[in-house]
Amino acid sequence: MQTLHASSPEDYAAAVAAHPRLLVDFHKDGCPGCTMLELSLKKFAAEPAAAGVVLLKVKLEQVGEDFFRGLGLRQTPTLAVFRDGAEVARLPGFQSPPQIAQVVATHL
Repeated sequence: MQTLHASSPEDYAAAVAAHPRLLVDFHKDGCPGCTMLELSLKKFAAEPAAAGVVLLKVKLEQVGEDFFRGLGLRQTPTLAVFRDGAEVARLPGFQSPPQIAQVVATHL
């Protein structure tokens, strides 16, 4: 699984447009759930189901709180699933590796 980082709203929009199978990890510093989700994503990345999926990391402190609010995000971490540029699922809070694998199998 390839990992990209968005440091601006433009980076985010470009990644959503460019990658047909995209997981977006919305996170922030000092967030215990974000740290736990990072570990789940690392475990999921080693599984065959992660092949061809791109992970986009979007950090609140870099893109700004207004951007997060504009997307309707209410908490970190939040994992969003995009297929062909459209959001098809949003998972707020911590997700285990099996939960991530299930949403990828269902939506991507």
